[in-house]
Amino acid sequence: MADVQFWTIIPFIIMLLVIAVAPLTVEKFWESNLHKLYVTLAIAIPTAILLLCIGLGENLLHQILFDYVPFIILLLALFVVTGGINIRGDIAATPVVNTVILGIGFLLASIIGTTGAAMLLIRPLLEINQQRTKKVHTVLFFIALVANCGGILTPLGDPPLFLLYLRGAPFTWFSSLVPQWATAGVILLVLYNIVDTIQYKKEPLSAITQDNTETTPIVMSGGINFIYILLIVASVIFLNEGFIPVMGEHDCPIYLKFLREYALVAIILLSLFTTKKEVRELNKFSWEPILEVAILFVGIFTTMTPALIYLNANAASLGLDQPWQFLYCTGFLSSFLDNAPTAVAFHTVATGLPVPDGAIVVAGIPETILEAISVGAVFFGAMTYIGNGPNFMVKSIAEQSGVKMPDFFGYILKFSLIVLLPVYVIVQLLFV
Repeated sequence: MADVQFWTIIPFIIMLLVIAVAPLTVEKFWESNLHKLYVTLAIAIPTAILLLCIGLGENLLHQILFDYVPFIILLLALFVVTGGINIRGDIAATPVVNTVILGIGFLLASIIGTTGAAMLLIRPLLEINQQRTKKVHTVLFFIALVANCGGILTPLGDPPLFLLYLRGAPFTWFSSLVPQWATAGVILLVLYNIVDTIQYKKEPLSAITQDNTETTPIVMSGGINFIYILLIVASVIFLNEGFIPVMGEHDCPIYLKFLREYALVAIILLSLFTTKKEVRELNKFSWEPILEVAILFVGIFTTMTPALIYLNANAASLGLDQPWQFLYCTGFLSSFLDNAPTAVAFHTVATGLPVPDGAIVVAGIPETILEAISVGAVFFGAMTYIGNGPNFMVKSIAEQSGVKMPDFFGYILKFSLIVLLPVYVIVQLLFV
């Protein structure tokens, strides 16, 4: 393998900085997926040529075929299937009702993904709260609970976990994070209920009267897609080299190597053909969000190839060897960059460290460090709007519904630093 120098990771740094900074500085330009494609190709193509020239073409091919393709197909499957389920109606938006909805979303996030759960529930939550005048806090806690923290128990929950799953973490291993998941969830739900109760008491009497009288039953359509969700879960659990050893062999036929992806594509097609068009129209279903993810991540996965090799070779010199260090370093970068490549980067760092005697090894690294990386990537993705994909999507939908959301820095100063960070410190002190 070629000796990878530090300067080869510069395209990766540029790619992540563009993703973090562009929405804040050139918002109108960055709204176009075509513009994103131009920028991504401008960074990714020179990097790919460089990798070919220094003898890392095979590494790049492996990264695209065995990380990017499975990653995008899984996200696409969850996106299409959850986009075929519509929940609508308007019941009284009491603190108890709102807390229950957030709790349901928190539970669903690990099953249908944070993106799936967020897109499934944000519109009905906003419809239920339409008569209330104070609802910004509800959207903020929704981002934390449903679009981030709830998704830590399975590889389906959040993109960084699926990438760790592809690197050898067993599907069921993530359920060992129940203590961290439950602690964060209970604290945040209790805090939300307290805040919403206070805000509810400040509501004008006319708003409460409207909320209690202008109600319609909750109805759901597209229920067949719940079957497809179960099929997605089964595909990820059983269609892998753990259950089908031949899939892990070097000379495995291509039709077996990507058996899971073939199954997921079949589920996508079933959902598209068996879900009524009106259901997706009610959801305002669009391909734009998943196209954005596909475009940006082809750039991320291309540019991260030399970065991962460099990090693995120089892991010992970075000074990271304690789980809490991995949690906060992963968490900090996951707050301002995308949490999926951040998790992979720190997993790669951990693989370059010596394994302590007696340590339990999962996915090639000590289990305690894998726990720290997982918690840091998933939880801290809620610290900013750009930490995790669903965050901006939820913010956008809320603003379209007339909710005046805080700006980028307002979100950090008024919510994540004073509400989320203390909760995460508690989780770290208890479990990491």
